[in-house]
Amino acid sequence: MLFDGLFSPAAIGANWTEAASNRIPYLGEGLFPARKQAGLDLKWIKGSKGIPVSLMPSAFDAKATFRDRIGVSKVETEMPFFREGFKIKERDRQDILRAQSANDPYVNAAINRVFDDANELIEGAMVVGERERMQLLFPVNGNVGITIQANGVDYTYDYDPQVNGVRQWKSRNYFELEGTAKWDAPTTADPFNDIQTAKDAIAANTGSDLRIMIMNKATFKLLRTNKTIKDRYLSKSGAAFGYLTDSEIIAILKDTVDLDGIVLYDKQFRNESKVAAKFVPDGYVALIPAGTLGETCYGTTPEEADLMGKGVAPVQIVNEGIAITQETTINPVNVNTFASEIVLPSYERMDEVAVLKVC
Repeated sequence: MLFDGLFSPAAIGANWTEAASNRIPYLGEGLFPARKQAGLDLKWIKGSKGIPVSLMPSAFDAKATFRDRIGVSKVETEMPFFREGFKIKERDRQDILRAQSANDPYVNAAINRVFDDANELIEGAMVVGERERMQLLFPVNGNVGITIQANGVDYTYDYDPQVNGVRQWKSRNYFELEGTAKWDAPTTADPFNDIQTAKDAIAANTGSDLRIMIMNKATFKLLRTNKTIKDRYLSKSGAAFGYLTDSEIIAILKDTVDLDGIVLYDKQFRNESKVAAKFVPDGYVALIPAGTLGETCYGTTPEEADLMGKGVAPVQIVNEGIAITQETTINPVNVNTFASEIVLPSYERMDEVAVLKVC
């Protein structure tokens, strides 16, 4: 009983809560705060100037419906399901029990390894939500949607379906630079003009003022040698210089195109093939208004719906919707711990976001 209580879902949840108090949140957690809802269906309301929008799932049965009404679209779809686990094997249990009974000074290290495995599962679940949010915020080639492929399952959600052959968001909110206008052409590119053009277009279409710019450091690095930025800095400061610092570039950008902040987001994750990948792709810039952009919606997992509180298996919910479940097998005697979630972001303010492909 002592061992079972030590590594129970409740203990794992408490350990994660303590660890999470010191973690740096993902950028998307603030822009798309978590919200719990019952069941599998994601429902949200989006103002879109009379153009209905439908999320289109693939690889499993789902219903997507919309109400065609001027100014408002109600979108319904089924959210994707994720689950993964780890084992505490017979040898692991015996090692920990032996260390406990002998007051072994290394028992804490053995116990921490188990909690680290559990925390890694939960962090993996958190990565899923951030991947989804960043795919929406930085749509590759302007196609707003979510695609995750693993274990023979393909989750594909299209947030900007074609209307009469045209993707409406892409046609108004996505700006792809060409030729000498690209930011990797330092003597001819004009980032000030590119940013201001996007800001003006969104203001004209929605009335929203874009206040924050987001990119990764590889994209930001292109600005260090840009002639337009150097000339602007010289005219403002009157000082000769050989190299602009990051803080100087940020200051001149904020002042010239009227921004409140510039966020350089370089966090990475490992995908299903264990290959490191960036949440924010190189060569893309997002301009967003102040405030949140949508919500990270967590559905009710089968574990929470059918097992929690029924004495079948212990279940603990962390971070609004991640279910930690535990089972004990008889032969061999293993303790299996699973993390599962049903998660998909809503994106109510997508019309107020501009994305630039700058190189």
